[in-house]
Amino acid sequence: MSIYLPTLKQLQYLVALHEHGHFGRAAEACFVSQSTLSAGLRELESLLDVVLVERTRRVVRFTPLGNQVVTKAHRLLREAEELSELVQSHALPLAGELRMSVIPTIAPFLLPRILPRLRTERPQLRLFLREEPSAAAIESLHHGRADCVLLALPFATGEVEVEHLFTDRLLVAFPFDDPRDPPMLVSPASIDENRLLLLEDGHCLKEHALAACNRPELRASATMIGTSLHTLVQMVDNGLGLTMLPEMAINAGILQGTRIVARPLNSDYAFRQIALVWRRNSPRGEEFRLLAEELRAG
Repeated sequence: MSIYLPTLKQLQYLVALHEHGHFGRAAEACFVSQSTLSAGLRELESLLDVVLVERTRRVVRFTPLGNQVVTKAHRLLREAEELSELVQSHALPLAGELRMSVIPTIAPFLLPRILPRLRTERPQLRLFLREEPSAAAIESLHHGRADCVLLALPFATGEVEVEHLFTDRLLVAFPFDDPRDPPMLVSPASIDENRLLLLEDGHCLKEHALAACNRPELRASATMIGTSLHTLVQMVDNGLGLTMLPEMAINAGILQGTRIVARPLNSDYAFRQIALVWRRNSPRGEEFRLLAEELRAG
């Protein structure tokens, strides 16, 4: 009795449908027509003689077996990619496609300084960038959608290899004419929890800022409003409160055109570690270490 082996393409279709929950969006992600993706999945179910996806006009629902198959498919697709990477890693280093996820509190401040040099010095590298919060970026890494992630630590990353790049200080930013103008070195105890503006949940910088202050009551009191550092800067510039900014953003000019003052925080934890991470035992590990050197030099 012969056993049918699914193709990698069929598994890609299945994983994409599970991720997007919609045939049209899954087809777009796979760069095929919706009819092609639907036909591929129907063939997969027919040859396996199982139902993996329940289809209705409004809802795409995976069966319990379908969810198990998706979990296995993620692993198989990742191992297939690693096989290809193993071959590629023996060719010219830092050449070909490389998919890197970058968190939003790093991407607009570090990449503009680094990318022009990478394009010049590594012309054969095709770097595909994806900006997403830390949790989503790590999920992309472990599901094979990203090859490596540029993020800030500490953060729960799972089983990964880590290459630390540099330390990024956190500074307190407040309006220039603030009547409660703090001294040159800001004490965490002097921060008014009712005026502290932080990024919304999902951004690891919020956790780093709270850890830097080391005041548990701030977690309940701080106003978590901003969707980006640029939003927080505008709010502070309009006198709505104060916030904490990474030094790389300040060096990149995020305060240009504002009347905001930024001063160091007197804390042993007022920093974050910028790092490049990738899946443990990846065959492209040496390539990623070389990329880390390039990023560090920038």
